[in-house]
Amino acid sequence: MAVELGRSGLKVSRLCFGGNVFGWTVDTAASHRLLDGFVDAGFNFIDTADVYSKWHEGNKGGESETIIGSWLKSRDNRGKVVIATKVGSDMGGGEKGLSKAYIARAVERSLQRLQTDYIDLYQSHWDDPATPVEETLSAYADLIKAGKVRAVGASNFSPARLTAALTAHRRDGLPRYESLQPEYNLCERAGFEAELAAICTEHRIGVMTYFSLAGGFLTGKYRSKADLGKSARGGDVEKYLDARGQRILAALDEVAAQYRANPARVAIAWLLAKPVVTAPIASATSPAQLVELVAAASLELSPDAVARLDDASAPIAAA
Repeated sequence: MAVELGRSGLKVSRLCFGGNVFGWTVDTAASHRLLDGFVDAGFNFIDTADVYSKWHEGNKGGESETIIGSWLKSRDNRGKVVIATKVGSDMGGGEKGLSKAYIARAVERSLQRLQTDYIDLYQSHWDDPATPVEETLSAYADLIKAGKVRAVGASNFSPARLTAALTAHRRDGLPRYESLQPEYNLCERAGFEAELAAICTEHRIGVMTYFSLAGGFLTGKYRSKADLGKSARGGDVEKYLDARGQRILAALDEVAAQYRANPARVAIAWLLAKPVVTAPIASATSPAQLVELVAAASLELSPDAVARLDDASAPIAAA
């Protein structure tokens, strides 16, 4: 099922494939196979960023876009997929931020790597406090007018800066952020739910959640410190191995048993049950993981199951 992302006119699947793994934990050939499987399963939404995966030894950034670009070229399917990428992260050599001049340079590099002449959704990866929101949106206006970008979104924005951008849109006729990409999952709720969720609902801004599985914690793979060595990302989830984290895993296990599913599937289904969420972003590094992601998109939780997960994952401050 395709839904509109915000008011952008972009029709996207209810699940978005996260391209952060391409060129990091998945090589080119395997990435192409995963993308094939994702599209063959009826999905069309793929998210990446210019900086992916600069953090991996030997990389310089742009690897994910390059892999997606080679896949688009070899499959000749550009019109069948919605490609989202981002600008603003530190690419080295002072190349970062959301100034008009930098965006003009960065978009050309992304277009070249993606082997396309347009980007469906171009997102501000991180806010740039040194650049007025009007300057950034003006840069995007030029790109939209030139046909290089179809719609724009924001990621990791504070409520104040997102509101400022919406005000500039209304006041000056500048492009509107049609989507927000926040960190949001059963473990990380407070940051999005406090104010951003209401802003997105009021202004009909599409929401693409990242770290939808809390770095893998919500798969149930990490239940003790002894499990942290199971993958390169294990250290990132140690913070969740507390009483609240154990409550969340217990609730996931309970609901998963009820639906004969697994915890990862239930964690994504919980996000899909939230009216404000358009499409959770999740990655897969193997065909087996992809099968689970695909299955999650069709799992509809009952109100009671959602409430059970809500209660177990209630942020500490609100508990």
